[in-house]
Amino acid sequence: KYERKGGSSVKMLIFKSAAPGKEAPVSAEWAVGHLRVAVQDNGSGIPKSKVGAAIGKLLAGTKFNQRMQKRGQQGIGASYATLFAQITTGKPTHVKTSMGDYKVYECDVSIDVKRNEPAITNAKEYSGSFKGLRVEAEFSEVAYDRSEYGVYEYLRRTALANPHAQITLIEPSKEITVFPRATKDLPKKPKPATPHPLGLTTSDLMDMASVTEARKISSFLTSELTKVTNDKVKELADIINGHGWEKKKKEELVIDFDKHPKTLQWAQAEALVHAFQKVKFYNPDMDTLQPIGEEQIKKSLKNLLAPEHMKVVERKPRVFRGGIPFMVEAAIAYGGKAGKKEDGSTEGEIMRFANRVPLLFDSGNCAITEAVKNTDWNRYELKNIEEQPVAVFINFVSVYVPYTGAGKLAVSAEEEIVSEIRMALMECGREIAVHIHGMQKAENEEKRRQIFFRYIEEVAECLHDITGKDKAVIVQKLRKIAEERTAIAEAEDAEAEAELEKVEEEAEKEIEEEG
Repeated sequence: KYERKGGSSVKMLIFKSAAPGKEAPVSAEWAVGHLRVAVQDNGSGIPKSKVGAAIGKLLAGTKFNQRMQKRGQQGIGASYATLFAQITTGKPTHVKTSMGDYKVYECDVSIDVKRNEPAITNAKEYSGSFKGLRVEAEFSEVAYDRSEYGVYEYLRRTALANPHAQITLIEPSKEITVFPRATKDLPKKPKPATPHPLGLTTSDLMDMASVTEARKISSFLTSELTKVTNDKVKELADIINGHGWEKKKKEELVIDFDKHPKTLQWAQAEALVHAFQKVKFYNPDMDTLQPIGEEQIKKSLKNLLAPEHMKVVERKPRVFRGGIPFMVEAAIAYGGKAGKKEDGSTEGEIMRFANRVPLLFDSGNCAITEAVKNTDWNRYELKNIEEQPVAVFINFVSVYVPYTGAGKLAVSAEEEIVSEIRMALMECGREIAVHIHGMQKAENEEKRRQIFFRYIEEVAECLHDITGKDKAVIVQKLRKIAEERTAIAEAEDAEAEAELEKVEEEAEKEIEEEG
């Protein structure tokens, strides 16, 4: 909405994100030179003791040592918003939170940049029915637009990957866009995953050793890592300390497995990581992965893109770096609103996600982009895919996403990941190719039929003049001949198409087996 304040117009921008049956408003006001944004949800809220670290401390991570498939907090997004508001307007960020226990807590949060500590002022606590979290901040030196890296696109893709949520966006232009929920089924709660030895780095091992409650390195390995038994610890000791190490003096050992884990040195942890690669471990458990789901993706794409045809693939779980479980969900939507731009033009769209979170930036360094580029789209009737009415959807699912940097902008191009994404795209591409080929075939058949039928009347007229036979009878016979001829041609085309599909299936099977 528009309001007038001292001759300056104020534009209102509102977002909504809610669980089924509920509403959670988010709003922002565009003042002269300033943008005040308020984000509110109806979730579980933030505990009073955690507000400062969550909103007012940089690099205060919440996923340290937690192998669980969730967004987590890295201490960059929300905290940097607080810092940016502080730098550009000199104003703190206001927070209102409640965990649904009728205790509401409000305060202003800023950051003590010298100590990287939250500074909380104007705190108050009272009784109320409010539940969830509300954060308000005021910014300067910002602008709003509808670019492919903007708020609109981020929310659109968020809605696609989260079909259980409804999001409403009211932009500064007063245009209202509703991304309705496609299902009332909520995602399952993710399960924690115990780290697999083949998926650890030296830094990971040192971090874990510094906080473990185990008293020995041997018990630390068996209790904190999955698939590590006492027999495997002995194998590791043989590799690191050499066979017959039991008879050696303690000071002669590279690693004394009876020592406390906190005594572990970097070189020793490095030796352990190298030794892990020489031991055969069982694959990690895969039940910790929580994909969006094939049916949910179908509902979401149908809800927002209304495509003519689509194919969704959910690949089987795999591992990368030897021990980190992951899986790939992919979909290709063709026609409808897929690939349609606001100006009416058509442009193929690649939508990248990691655990349902849209990845808008740094596409050139992403495993998903590499897999798309390495796919021969000509085989799937999608030549010049960037000009086709198509949307490619890829969601990378893992308890540990190997981002290329701290900003979480792109997925690292690990060989196993790129290969698996490519397989998923090829599987989707085959069905889209069948659909496109079917449309082209129907169009060609209709053209062929029209050619025959176009001249039937003229030919029948001439034959009538020559033979004197009834024109209607001649037309009927000519139509029958035309139908028979086109049917024969169609059967020959179908036979050739079936043979081509068989060759393509065999070729793709060989490629997948090699992968």
